Amino acid sequence: MAHLAVFNPAVKTLHESVLRAEMAERMGFRSVWTTQLPDARDASLLLAAYANATQRVTLGTGVLPIYTRHPTAMAQMAATLDEVSGGRFILGMGISHKVTVETMWGLKIEKPVEAMREYQTIVRTSLRDGGCSFEGSHFTARWSYSAPRRPDLPIMISALNPRMLELAGEMADGVVLWMCRPDYIRDHIIPAIAAGRRKVGKTMDGFEIVAAVPVCLTSDRKAAQDVFRHTVARYASLPYYRKMMDASGLKSELEAGDVSEETLDQLAGIGDEEQVRAAVRLYQEAGVTLPGVGPFGGHQGAKGFEATLEAAAST
Repeated sequence: MAHLAVFNPAVKTLHESVLRAEMAERMGFRSVWTTQLPDARDASLLLAAYANATQRVTLGTGVLPIYTRHPTAMAQMAATLDEVSGGRFILGMGISHKVTVETMWGLKIEKPVEAMREYQTIVRTSLRDGGCSFEGSHFTARWSYSAPRRPDLPIMISALNPRMLELAGEMADGVVLWMCRPDYIRDHIIPAIAAGRRKVGKTMDGFEIVAAVPVCLTSDRKAAQDVFRHTVARYASLPYYRKMMDASGLKSELEAGDVSEETLDQLAGIGDEEQVRAAVRLYQEAGVTLPGVGPFGGHQGAKGFEATLEAAAST
């Protein structure tokens, strides 16, 4: 199979979520990722359940919001989950959104790029050295970690806009992307990452670009497109995503409230087997090193998680 991943967030029952992780491993996907949603199960504990049920597949968070855990707690969680999974864990982290951080949690997002730089420094140093002494404007750590740890555990950042992308290139092992058109990835995201890599004397070799690709094998393409249009609209209401979407050429469509069929086909694979596969290829051709297919349903014509994975697996 090509280098492909699966995005498998928690569904209605934990049992079904675990079965889907087992299915992805059995079908030969390289990794299984889950996203921390504000109202869903704890993503790190969900991955612990996936780790217990699988043997080979790599497990990643795509992503965990940094403001819910102090960076020392994030390092503890990452090292422990990596130990539980036998060295199969990838830590993906992100800022989240103002509406979540400030309205839901009562915290503040201030200078997010600087905050992520400090957070990443503490987590990376703690995993590499077994401790950290760092005092920043946003985060401080003076501690040590005595349990087993993998010094080179991969750390990825969710990034959309130039400064955070440059930071990812400078400090991280990869990026985790969502709602990004392939041409925006090729023309804007990869150059910004490369600029960050050059700052520290690195090339793009070994840097993982993970992009979530929503996919739906369906007998009712129009109904599936309508479901996905609601997803696009929801993320377009979040400022970080809206800024990226506007920069990628979607401003007029979003302002008109009419996302075109061409845009939907850029962002997702919806329809028959070839349409699912074509979306994955678009991302690969744009420079994505690890497309992560995320099957969705929500309408009567959807063929289901397994059938959609089977269609994507033949890419």
